[in-house]
Amino acid sequence: MDIYGILKAINGIMNAIKGIMNEIEGIINVINGIINAIKGKINAINGIANAINGIFNATNGIFNATSGIIDSINGIVNAIDVIVKAIHAIYGIVKAKNDINNAIDGLVKAKNDINNAIDGIVKAKNDIKNAIYGIVKAINGLKNAIYGNVNVIYSFTNSINGIVNVICHLNIFSKNTLGLTWVYQHPKKSYNRKANYGIIEPWFGLKKGRF
Repeated sequence: MDIYGILKAINGIMNAIKGIMNEIEGIINVINGIINAIKGKINAINGIANAINGIFNATNGIFNATSGIIDSINGIVNAIDVIVKAIHAIYGIVKAKNDINNAIDGLVKAKNDINNAIDGIVKAKNDIKNAIYGIVKAINGLKNAIYGNVNVIYSFTNSINGIVNVICHLNIFSKNTLGLTWVYQHPKKSYNRKANYGIIEPWFGLKKGRF
């Protein structure tokens, strides 16, 4: 039974009590008539008075019972209020649990984002490392190209030196004819790429002699 049904029942009880009181009032009126009828009979009046007193005691018991019913209803209302508060508390606990789950999901997502960021940093580090390797490789290639060009220059100057030396030793270009002497220069060795050289000075492989 809900609280409205209980209150409706209380109202019915109160109406019943009111009817009883009206009946009691009628009884009292009847008693008054009896008392007027049997004024000479004191013992009968005392018995009637005792009966009336019992009726009043019964009425008082009814009122006491009604008060107990009202107290019981108040207890039921208080119990319902406690149940409602408990339901609200349970709802708050469920909501707090959902908030905690959402917070945990946020922490997991943040952890995944951090892991992804770390993976990106590691990848960037590897890319930088590979780029550095590429730069070093390019520098080595450039260095080897420079060494190759220096060796080509040495070979070219050595070839010129050999050609001039051959020309100077031909009979048609004797000392008496030209009056010019070329001192033969031994071919210089190729540039050693493993050696630690300083500034590269150009060498042309020819040395002019005297007139």
